[in-house]
Amino acid sequence: MSMKTEEDKWLRISIDVLFKLGALAVLLIWCYRILEPFLIMIIWGTIIAVASYPTYEKLQRRFNLSDGVAAVLMAGLLVTAIIVPVLMISDIVIDGSKQLLAEIKQGGVSLPLPPESVKNWPVVGPKVWELWNSAAHNLMKTLTPFQPQLKAAGKVALGAAGGVSMAILQFVFSIVVAGALLAKSDAGSKLARRVARRLVGRDGVDIIGLVSATIRSVTRGILGVAFIQSMLAGIGFAVMGIPMAGLLTLVCLILCIVQLGTALVAIPVVIYVFSVADTVPAVIFTVYMAIIGVIDNILKPLLLGRGVKVPMLVIFVGAIGGFLAAGIIGLFVGAVFLVLGYQLGTEWLKTTERRALEAEREARSEMT
Repeated sequence: MSMKTEEDKWLRISIDVLFKLGALAVLLIWCYRILEPFLIMIIWGTIIAVASYPTYEKLQRRFNLSDGVAAVLMAGLLVTAIIVPVLMISDIVIDGSKQLLAEIKQGGVSLPLPPESVKNWPVVGPKVWELWNSAAHNLMKTLTPFQPQLKAAGKVALGAAGGVSMAILQFVFSIVVAGALLAKSDAGSKLARRVARRLVGRDGVDIIGLVSATIRSVTRGILGVAFIQSMLAGIGFAVMGIPMAGLLTLVCLILCIVQLGTALVAIPVVIYVFSVADTVPAVIFTVYMAIIGVIDNILKPLLLGRGVKVPMLVIFVGAIGGFLAAGIIGLFVGAVFLVLGYQLGTEWLKTTERRALEAEREARSEMT
């Protein structure tokens, strides 16, 4: 009888635990589904808040501001630093696309004749010269065989324009989130430490420090350098009057974030400039673009931070994966997130090895 009573007791406990776990699972699933549309923006806002916290703290101390006022001021600075350039690029891309399409329809677009030296290019020279020469004489006739591809590219361009508009809204929301987090930074820091201690024990504080340092290093050393490179390239494109300068700047930004640099855009643009401009301006522009192409080798060691060594493949996969998963804003979040995961994984392996060595030493000392 006592055995049956004991079984009934454990059965009731098991049912009670299963019921509580089921209710908790349902609650977590619904919380996730409600937050899912905003999740990428909340994550990006958190990254922005962590990255900008040192500046926020200096601003608060320098002008003796309250938490709320300093957070609002910091949000305004972030809008100026992030949203304004994005708006400028998107306006240039959209206006340039509309103007180019209108000129193509009206037959107002004309290309310069190719120089004879193009024929001497290895392998592709004659074909490139023939296609370029045909387009220079009659662009519409040359583009006719490529109409299906052009229509597909047009759809992609329209989608990209819509994506830029959505990305601007996402950036605005993320900055609002960042401002709210900065205003409650003390409470947020305590909560983060409590969660970290709960998850990893006594090393929780060290993990929080590693996460903060990694986020700040990556946002400055990877995203910041990419932004500087692309903006400098965009200035060069605008000065030389390159068609679709805004779109090319955006492509440079994406390529720099995925660690491919500006060369993939700069080389064709330099060739175009030599075909349409005088020799001296073309040479100056080439030197300028060459400097931009290697400037990251100077800026990254200064901004990335000592001890933060990340393989290029990790950044590339993170940026491309984030872009495919969440659009333009995912390009930034993906790079930071995968680098953060790489750093945490590396630190975990080091900690595990260190503890294993310590345990081995203690075992040897006990034996002796």
